[in-house]
Amino acid sequence: MTRAGAWVLAARPRTLTAAAAPVLLGTGLAVGKDAFSPLPALAALLGALLIQIGTNLANDYYDHVRGGDTEERVGPTRVTQAGLIPPETVRNATYLVLGVALLLGVYLVRVGGWPIVFIGLASLVCAVAYTGGPFPLAYHGLGDLFVFLFFGLAAVGGTVWVQALSFGPDVLLAGAGMGAMSTAILVVNNLRDLETDARAGKNTLAVWLGPGGTRFEFLLLVLMGFGAPLVGMSFYGWSPWALLSFGAALPLRNPARTVASYAPGDDPRTLIPPLAGTAQAAGLYGLLLGLGLALG
Repeated sequence: MTRAGAWVLAARPRTLTAAAAPVLLGTGLAVGKDAFSPLPALAALLGALLIQIGTNLANDYYDHVRGGDTEERVGPTRVTQAGLIPPETVRNATYLVLGVALLLGVYLVRVGGWPIVFIGLASLVCAVAYTGGPFPLAYHGLGDLFVFLFFGLAAVGGTVWVQALSFGPDVLLAGAGMGAMSTAILVVNNLRDLETDARAGKNTLAVWLGPGGTRFEFLLLVLMGFGAPLVGMSFYGWSPWALLSFGAALPLRNPARTVASYAPGDDPRTLIPPLAGTAQAAGLYGLLLGLGLALG
């Protein structure tokens, strides 16, 4: 593998849909409020992508140094564990990428004021604290909450705020739906890694809940995601265009079946395609719901 290829692998481009989707949804909400502003929307998108890449690099580094990544792990290659890039180089790249995201955040603070300071700093800190620091969130069962908050409520709400300078319960609802779909991606990932994480002392929520509880969590999150447009139509005046988001159910059909039937002793590699399918569904959900809200 070339050096450039190793860095692309480390950035994990397939995960970037989870970062882009809430920004697209928030921008659709802003369009629906006649508040679309292209430069803040673009800065929010670039910032979200950089924070996602920084989080991926941090996970690659800290999971390696903490012993969370072992030869038993199933899934995409981690460049640090595989010896493709030195650990210190991955760590330094993490802070470089997050530093560039911080520069974009300075512009967004000028646009959105103090609320963006809190959202931005919390996002940067948690990008590292997800697997690093004295209390790594993913190792204490808090990864799901982190994804729900920052890839749902904060990302959607922040995107709307820097364009409309307003925040309402409809934004919170859209953020909750997006956060649920984003968290479903993590749930499939953690279900796949449940046994190896448990042996490595990485106590994800899936380790705590076990396979049955994790399957139920996945179902609950999907129902929450697709329930959000119905609630919005019933209580917040969303138009029927919001039902475009149901198109995301198509790529989710096979992943949902596989997750529902997965049991202890099954080959965890069978969850690799459902992980990609769930990520695709989450990205499509944010795009279609944002489009529906803009058209409405």
